[in-house]
Amino acid sequence: MMDAAKPLSILLIDDDEINNFISIKLIKKALAHTEINACLDGSYAIEQLLDVQRNNPDNLPDYILLDINMPIMNGWEFLDEYKRLGIDPLGKSKIFIISSSVFSNDINKAKSYPLVKDFISKPLNVDKIKELFILEDQVK
Repeated sequence: MMDAAKPLSILLIDDDEINNFISIKLIKKALAHTEINACLDGSYAIEQLLDVQRNNPDNLPDYILLDINMPIMNGWEFLDEYKRLGIDPLGKSKIFIISSSVFSNDINKAKSYPLVKDFISKPLNVDKIKELFILEDQVK
């Protein structure tokens, strides 16, 4: 079970600010004890994660919700860089792709990454979020 004292930490990587705003509201509604950070692009997220990894790897997020289509560094490039830099060698962070893409090649590509736990279609809703995190928590 999760440590009750420590909130669930979630990093949201999506270039759509409105989407982030809605996702954060939904996650907070679905899960009481969460700490959410949003990054608008993959390269900024990589910088932040490297920073955390250098200073306190225990503070890496529990979950990373990753959009695919973003400028600067898209979701696939983020995953490649994340892996190349060995940001999370112990696999603390569970990565979910959250995308409005309905293309089967994107879904299959997501499944081809060992780092990616699942592919979730936007829009998110409270039930989807609860299912995601509560199921995950029971598996641990």
